[in-house]
Amino acid sequence: MYQWRKFEFFEEKFSGKVADDITGKIQCCSSGKGRIVLGCDDGSASLLDRGLKFNYGFQAHSSSVLFLQQLKQRNFLVTVGEDEQISPQSSAVCLKIFDLDKMEPEGTSTSTPDCIQILRIFTNQFPEAKITSFLVLEEAPPLLLIAIGLDNGSIYCIQGDIARERIKRFKLQVDNHSDKSQSSISGLGFRVDGQTLQLFAVTPNSVNLFNMHTQSPTRQTLDQIGSSVTSVAMTDRSEFIIGRPEAIYFYEVDGRGPCWAFEGEKKFLGWFRGYLLCVFADQRTGNNTFNVYDLKNRLIAHSIVVKEVSQMLCEWGNIILILEDKSTLCIGEKDMESKLDMLFKKNLYTVAINLVQSQQADAAATAEVLRKYGDHLYSKQDFDEAMAQYIHTIGHLEPSYVIQKFLDAQRIHNLTNYLEKLHEKGLASKDHTTLLLNCYTKLKDVEKLNEFIKSEDGVGEQKFDVETAIRVCRAANYHEHAMSVAKKAGRHEWYLKILLEDLGRYEEALQYISSLELSQAGVTVKEYGKILIEHKPAETVEILMRLCTEETELPKKGTSSSAFISMLPSPIDFLNIFVHYPQALLEFLEKYTIKVKDSSAQVEIHNTLLELYFSHDLDFPSISQSNIDESGNDLAHKPLKAVSNGRAILVKKDVNDEKGRQERRGKGLTLLKSAWPSELEQPLYDVDLAIILCEMNDFKEGLLFLYEKMKLYKEVIACYMQVHDHEGLIACCKRLSDLGKGGDSSLWADLLKYFGELGEDCSKEVKEILTYIERDDILPPIVVLQTLAKNPCLTLSVIKDYIARKLERESQLIDEDRRAIEKYQEESSTMRKEIQDLRTNARIFQLSKCTACTFTLDLPAVHFMCMHSFHQRCLGDNEKECPECAPEYRAVLETKRSLEQSSKNPDQFFQLVQSSKDGFSVIADYFGKGIISKTSNGHAEALRSGSASSSNDF
Repeated sequence: MYQWRKFEFFEEKFSGKVADDITGKIQCCSSGKGRIVLGCDDGSASLLDRGLKFNYGFQAHSSSVLFLQQLKQRNFLVTVGEDEQISPQSSAVCLKIFDLDKMEPEGTSTSTPDCIQILRIFTNQFPEAKITSFLVLEEAPPLLLIAIGLDNGSIYCIQGDIARERIKRFKLQVDNHSDKSQSSISGLGFRVDGQTLQLFAVTPNSVNLFNMHTQSPTRQTLDQIGSSVTSVAMTDRSEFIIGRPEAIYFYEVDGRGPCWAFEGEKKFLGWFRGYLLCVFADQRTGNNTFNVYDLKNRLIAHSIVVKEVSQMLCEWGNIILILEDKSTLCIGEKDMESKLDMLFKKNLYTVAINLVQSQQADAAATAEVLRKYGDHLYSKQDFDEAMAQYIHTIGHLEPSYVIQKFLDAQRIHNLTNYLEKLHEKGLASKDHTTLLLNCYTKLKDVEKLNEFIKSEDGVGEQKFDVETAIRVCRAANYHEHAMSVAKKAGRHEWYLKILLEDLGRYEEALQYISSLELSQAGVTVKEYGKILIEHKPAETVEILMRLCTEETELPKKGTSSSAFISMLPSPIDFLNIFVHYPQALLEFLEKYTIKVKDSSAQVEIHNTLLELYFSHDLDFPSISQSNIDESGNDLAHKPLKAVSNGRAILVKKDVNDEKGRQERRGKGLTLLKSAWPSELEQPLYDVDLAIILCEMNDFKEGLLFLYEKMKLYKEVIACYMQVHDHEGLIACCKRLSDLGKGGDSSLWADLLKYFGELGEDCSKEVKEILTYIERDDILPPIVVLQTLAKNPCLTLSVIKDYIARKLERESQLIDEDRRAIEKYQEESSTMRKEIQDLRTNARIFQLSKCTACTFTLDLPAVHFMCMHSFHQRCLGDNEKECPECAPEYRAVLETKRSLEQSSKNPDQFFQLVQSSKDGFSVIADYFGKGIISKTSNGHAEALRSGSASSSNDF
């Protein structure tokens, strides 16, 4: 004990005297429910509040109070004391239970709680003996278990609802010596572990344990040496403590446990918040000393010399000593901060660490103590031990605090150790990973670097920031380590970046891409395709073909081919990687179109192919098909040389030769035609783009095809006109002017105008054109003359035959018109005479037969003005119209009605005028049929306004 360090972790809270109201000698005490209860030899029980202030007292027993206990779960007080004997045969000792919440209604000034039960302890079956110890266990309210130890080695137990006297009594026998001083029960202790209930019992000769959960309790002797003094206690871990002059012993269910050699007679033992309390008589000085022991840390937390102690108990978080002279001493524990400050001032950091750990302080408080200890060791330049303390603070102390202290190159080993621990606990940031890897590279510790990065257990993936590790390893030229991290973490973009940009291992990069999943491979090729195309174009194109067509993998079951193709990447997604390599792009797209016929992106693909096909020069500065030798090596930067007269002459192959250009244009024209089949209204490419490409690159064949498919016939002949291809121009007009095939005959008028303005001799072409104009009656002769008169190189002989034929034809038409006029005039004159005759002269009907039945006409008969006669029976209901002439008459009326109806539709009239070769003939026809002259004024005005607005169209 004298080797243990002493500290003042406790302090005196207050001291004083017990209230004067307590006149008897204090024989027992108990605490609970926020108060202290004292039992005196005059039979009184006194209740003290906080600060040991007297609350009230009452007469519990008539003679004296021997033992008492305040229950924890209910506000009951159990006392054992002596009362007046009822008879000589009965004992004066009895047990009482008081309900402190109920007071007896008395007229006196004192307050007396209600005594709810009085039990006689000793009966005929349980003979009287001296009570040496008393203990109450609250099993489950209202059940109690009371153990009463006697000087004859017996323990009387009373169990049940004692307040209602529903109890059972039984006896436990420990020792049975004739000498009562050797068999007296000096201490009891209940041990509750779940459903297990056990009772420790101490005599001067033994320590015993009773198993109370069995039907008949069994006894087990734990030690053959006991104690004669009543200095026993129970720890919060259910250990039984016995004090003997030489030491203090701890007992568990299996026997004696640890022993602490504290000399001196142990008068009182207690347990408070993990501390051992002991009042003992110091043999050297003859004084009584009260010590508080911290057994875990082997130190004396408090020590004070006291007078003779009467009682010791704990309440309100304090230790209370009641001395024989009725003075009191209240001792309380200091707060953790005060205790630590005390230790820090003495540089007792180890003690401080043990203290916070033993008292289960929070992790932050423990880390603060460890930090201060580390700072102390650091100031003494004990860097290894200081780092050991700082490592324990990980998770609570800011890592930068420690890192700053060890940034010196001479302490890089300590810093590396700390950073490793940070990563092991998953608390490292990107900066910590960077610093740790820099430490490894500075130390050239490849083994540690391998262990950190290439750990086979896979935990390394989660211990550090992957991107940071890769970046640091690359900067330090540890490319293999960076690749290992990237591959394990699935960071394919970093893996390829290192392979391509740092190591230039293109073949390996291509193999790695081939091993990736479809979606991931597509992403990586988009990012690094330019580099791969530059150095390995053929292999890259093959990779792209596998990505876009998935040649090696069949569609999943239940998935159609077209649906599967739509799930694959589109070639359009990879166009950006071919920016400087159009030849490779051309090969890729050609292969794709051969392989996939119904791609969802075929319009964009065809547009790109057309742009490549029609380009005048395939600009291919870096690499081309000719730059790849038979083994696939890049010759772009290895120009061929020829030796002439001893000097090296650079030989540059012309990649834009005319033959290649013609081949591309042939493919382009084939694509234009194949991608616009006759059954489709719109082609599988952008028509406007195709026209622009053909215009920009002067591709006449493509333009002609597109214009013809779009029925832009005037643009077609304009192409021939631009190049003055007269033969082709006329041949084209012959093909495109056929109205039966949807052609446009007005093209001949455009050709005539072209040759009329040409300014050179083109008599042969004009004569041929005039043949078709005359055949289809496209233009009147006056217009032909006006058009050709503009060309000074043409003579009258060119059109002499044409004019002669036209004049002859016109003369014939005039003669035909005159004959028709004379015929119509004669018919009109005859009709007028007939009308006049009908109006002025009588008609004589001489028909003898019925027109309908051809039988002899008899009465009744009906005669019509048209000179037809009928039996009345043959007419039926139709008596007002001639059956023979009525259909013809109705047809005339229907024609007249339709003409009148059409006169109300001016749009139809103007449409006929515009579409007719001779608009005047349409107007004349309308006047001739009497349509215009017979319309209303409003309709006539509308026609006149419409005619005026469209006069330019005639």
